[in-house]
Amino acid sequence: MIPLDALSAFFAASLVLGLAPGPDNLFVLTQSALHGKGAGLSVTLGLCTGLVAHTLAVALGIAVVFQVSTLAFTALKLVGAAYLLCLGIQALRAAVAPLAMAEGLILSRARLYRRGILMNITNPKVSIFFLAFLPQFADPGRGPVWVQILLLGGLFILATLLVFGGIALLAGTLGTWLNRSPRVQRLLNRLAGAVFIGLALTLAFSGR
Repeated sequence: MIPLDALSAFFAASLVLGLAPGPDNLFVLTQSALHGKGAGLSVTLGLCTGLVAHTLAVALGIAVVFQVSTLAFTALKLVGAAYLLCLGIQALRAAVAPLAMAEGLILSRARLYRRGILMNITNPKVSIFFLAFLPQFADPGRGPVWVQILLLGGLFILATLLVFGGIALLAGTLGTWLNRSPRVQRLLNRLAGAVFIGLALTLAFSGR
């Protein structure tokens, strides 16, 4: 099995990668600021569920398809970009609502959870990243590689949960205070819309 020092190095690297600005933590940040800590945690759980799918894809060899097939990569990338674009338009059109109504009427926890899953699994770059990153810490001499990949994926998900959960709690606390002002809430909606549209364009025009 993988030595403890290698697992520790992998976990530390995963924490650093989670802290680096990217579409997923920006997604958690904006949703937490708009809808509160609980919403951000729901999105975080959704994103981590998506990472489970990517881990399984690497362990089973499915992720190789997105690395070698331009058509498969482009198709999934465009689906993800279209989804983010829709989220951006929805955010720009969102009406300002009293804070007390935001939790129940704007977005349910289940919907936010599904949103996190969809955003993560429709980004083929995550699968390719996992395909490049996880095997570096696996060694066929230590046992079945697919078991090691599952272990490494689980550690990466734990690191992501800790980092994104912290972002959700901090941004949610700040957002709860800011949302007391309709003007600020409108500004947050526009900011979230701009972030989503920016992420959609970045994903749509990105290469492998």
